[in-house]
Amino acid sequence: MSYCYPNEKEPALQKINLTLNEGEFVLLSGASGCGKTTLLRAIAGLVPDFHGGHLAGAIYLDQIPLTKIPHRQRLLKTGIVFQEAERQLLMNTVEAEIAFALENLGFTPALIKRRIMEVAAALDLTDCLQQATDTLSGGQKQKVVLASILAWEPEILLLDEPTSQLDPVAAEQILNSIRRLNEDSGLTVILAEQRLERCFHLADRVVVMKNGAIAYDEQSFDKLSHWAMKHEPSCLPPLARLFAGCAFPKIPASIKEGRCILRSLAPQGDFSPSFSVVSPGFRNKLDADRSFEQPIVEVEKVWFRYPAGKEVLKDISFNLKAGEFAVLMGPNGAGKSTILKNLNGLLRPGRGKIKICGRDSKGVPLAELANSIAYLPQNPDDYLFLPSVREEVRFSLQHLATKDDIDKRCEQVLQRFGLSSLAQLNPRDLSSGERQRAALAAVTAVNPRVLLLDEPTRGLDYRHKEELGRFLLELQAEDMAILMVSHDVEFVAEYAGKVIFVADGSLLCSGSKYEMLSSSTFYSPQVTKVFRGIAQGIVTLKQAQELLRRILHHRQESIPKASW
Repeated sequence: MSYCYPNEKEPALQKINLTLNEGEFVLLSGASGCGKTTLLRAIAGLVPDFHGGHLAGAIYLDQIPLTKIPHRQRLLKTGIVFQEAERQLLMNTVEAEIAFALENLGFTPALIKRRIMEVAAALDLTDCLQQATDTLSGGQKQKVVLASILAWEPEILLLDEPTSQLDPVAAEQILNSIRRLNEDSGLTVILAEQRLERCFHLADRVVVMKNGAIAYDEQSFDKLSHWAMKHEPSCLPPLARLFAGCAFPKIPASIKEGRCILRSLAPQGDFSPSFSVVSPGFRNKLDADRSFEQPIVEVEKVWFRYPAGKEVLKDISFNLKAGEFAVLMGPNGAGKSTILKNLNGLLRPGRGKIKICGRDSKGVPLAELANSIAYLPQNPDDYLFLPSVREEVRFSLQHLATKDDIDKRCEQVLQRFGLSSLAQLNPRDLSSGERQRAALAAVTAVNPRVLLLDEPTRGLDYRHKEELGRFLLELQAEDMAILMVSHDVEFVAEYAGKVIFVADGSLLCSGSKYEMLSSSTFYSPQVTKVFRGIAQGIVTLKQAQELLRRILHHRQESIPKASW
């Protein structure tokens, strides 16, 4: 099967031959733009029926051509959750959204009520059934869309990055619920996901896509991991990259398997403390270096509530210094995005004070605040609205005195972000990683003192995350203060310096990423979990690889390879 979108010369899918068995849990992996979303759309019958274009070949469902199955029957069999959940919401309240499809499918009122109760309980939505959908956080919207699909009990569930906006606890709960449905009721699950650490161990099979084609299809994680390290590292989670990178023949699919391997290297107990990579002195060095500086952002006892709603922020206080890279983490609906909007003036505190560069932001016009604080929302597409990348950057530079100044600065920014060759293209025609770069270039063109980012890694593959992380570290090195909202623990561990935990509108604790992530049960990267109780201070993949190589070198004479 091949498919080409309207007005496109290159096919989005090329000669796909794939058989999916009843009751399988299949993980679709691959770089951004490789065709995962298009393949899900094809299985759901949305291409070419909805999106247009040309499809060659055929898709069969229960050995019947998809084109010959009536739309109602096709819908009952197949449910799809799109990557951008907010665009799948139609109704005003959570309960109405879940009921909408059931009503249209002719379910009885009693059955509708029961199904709503069941999926709301399963996805922790019971307390917000009457809440307006436009007041939900991004993660809550994802759960509502998933609930509305699961309510009619499809036979095949197609998921396009369903956990991209979920906190680690909610993501684990939802994926485990889906796995339980897969095991107990025979639900066939096809999951496209970039945050592979969340689901790699759940899949029965991994299908890797590249340039619109199937590059690899494998049930053995060992074979897949060794192939991927040579050809497509982005399709592996950090745990698999850790062991495959050290040439282990046996690659663990789960943290438990990884810990068993590590314990086999030290059967007598814990590793010597000498194997700890990061010392407390190093962990606190960045904070110590900046302890004398005046904060560039000061948040003092801030409270906020939306109209006719409860308090969303409660007595929030924290500081951010020049060159600090801090991340707000915590459950969905905790108030993290609301904090960002209070900082940049889109919202104003009900009580408390916010100072930017020593100046109280109260009464400062939004346009004036924008010169000091840049803000990139969750979806960069919401920010990009002009017909070319160059015009997006120029629009941000309108305050400069002359056209020559604008032209000079625009070209500098385009070159810095690797966008010179794309400058004439419409941002809508770029890949997700390129759009992210274009939006980041536009918001930082004015050299703001502070950069606010809301879930910037959403939908990005491993390579694009590395690229984004590199750009952010360059901005940090120029003394730009960065405050990011993220549920991407692996990205935070690699690039951030400080973590601030928020829950139920309150600030719980804050500290260096080493202190916060290594001491957290759920908000910790895979390498921290696999080494927990074995060696301390491991947060980044590079640290873990260094430690594992040292351990292997130290013990290679006494470790039989069969025990690996």
